[in-house]
Amino acid sequence: MDNLSLMREDLKYIWHPCTQMKDHQRVPLIPIKSAKGVYLEDFDGNRYIDAISSWWVNLFGHQNRYIKDKIKEQLDSLEHVIFAGFTHEQIIKLSRRLIKIAPDNLTKCFYADNGSSAIEVAIKMSFHHNKNKNLTKPYFVSLENSYHGETIGALSLGDLGIYKKSYEELLLKSIKTPVPKDKSKGEAIKAAKKLEEIFKKRGDEISAFVIEPLVQCAGGMHMYHPEYLKLSSKLCKEYDIHYIVDEIATGFGRTGYMFACESAEIKPDFMALSKGITGGYLPLSVVLLQEEVYEGFYCDYNLHKSFLHSHSYTGNALACAAANAVLDIFERDNILEKNRAKSQYIAKKLNRFLELKNVESIRQTGMIAALTLKGYDSTQRVGLRVYEYGLKEGVLLRPLGNVIYFMPPYIITYDEIDKMMDVAYEGIKSL
Repeated sequence: MDNLSLMREDLKYIWHPCTQMKDHQRVPLIPIKSAKGVYLEDFDGNRYIDAISSWWVNLFGHQNRYIKDKIKEQLDSLEHVIFAGFTHEQIIKLSRRLIKIAPDNLTKCFYADNGSSAIEVAIKMSFHHNKNKNLTKPYFVSLENSYHGETIGALSLGDLGIYKKSYEELLLKSIKTPVPKDKSKGEAIKAAKKLEEIFKKRGDEISAFVIEPLVQCAGGMHMYHPEYLKLSSKLCKEYDIHYIVDEIATGFGRTGYMFACESAEIKPDFMALSKGITGGYLPLSVVLLQEEVYEGFYCDYNLHKSFLHSHSYTGNALACAAANAVLDIFERDNILEKNRAKSQYIAKKLNRFLELKNVESIRQTGMIAALTLKGYDSTQRVGLRVYEYGLKEGVLLRPLGNVIYFMPPYIITYDEIDKMMDVAYEGIKSL
């Protein structure tokens, strides 16, 4: 088979996510035959550096031998079992390890199978926990420019019109608060004051504040100072509002910390994890929560007080084996320290983009780097043009509108970083 024949067959039957399918009348859909390390290879033999970790999930490269072997070992004994009334060794081991490395007030794990579902779990649990205390608090607060997923509850928390405008009549009750405008401490303090105003006015109606710590990834890779985490966490405690950190994209080393909330030494009430948890191998998500929330549901069987939330593939044994392998690699290979060195190198390469007249700004947090283009409106779709240029030169870049970003697997070499960023540079220069 070749690229063209597979593309035609695909387009005959499949509707792809986050895609205007009509674009594929002009932009080729690329069938991938195999992958190794940071490279994807198509059926025509072209290779592409996966500069976005296949939507931010692949931490240690494609076909990582260690993760693959651990999944194979698990496959020989148990692939999956119902997780109501049953358990298995991999998930017990994973849960113990997650609780050990998480903020020390988080003591229990509740599993799902993707990031949006984890957010749904957290907000339902928050609301229901309050209801068990005879408090009806139907509102949730989240940041402007935020993104938390595309199921209805998660979508309600987001603030990106491109995803949610068409569904406004379906959405839950949510309140938006200003995000700090930049990475300065001063803007963090200003934004926290706005949050306090909302809490003063409507705190009795609010179940939880939901936040992407340090980086709003789908929101154009917008970044802010950790001081905002400290201040907002403190306000939530003062007003008895749950603090939910959405670490789906920022968790597992992306920001220079194992979890981004560590940058401010805060203790959230809930922490949602997914994406990198299995190194990009299998779907899995988990919500870590504090003991007080767990105990609020602990009772003799009661249909109204019990948390009756489930997914068919909750706690999948193969996914848990992959997640345990990921934690093994973090422990064995000193990943966070190595990432910091690579982050410094990426920062030097990123500064070069300021030489270009069509680059407005650059920013970086750990292994996430981004730049914003200027002088173009949305109809020009310059990000798509950079994407097409990158493919021709062997690099997968998937911009967010006028934002070009880099979020590669941690195993990327310095030579591969050079190529990734040089191709982006030349692509922007050619616009």
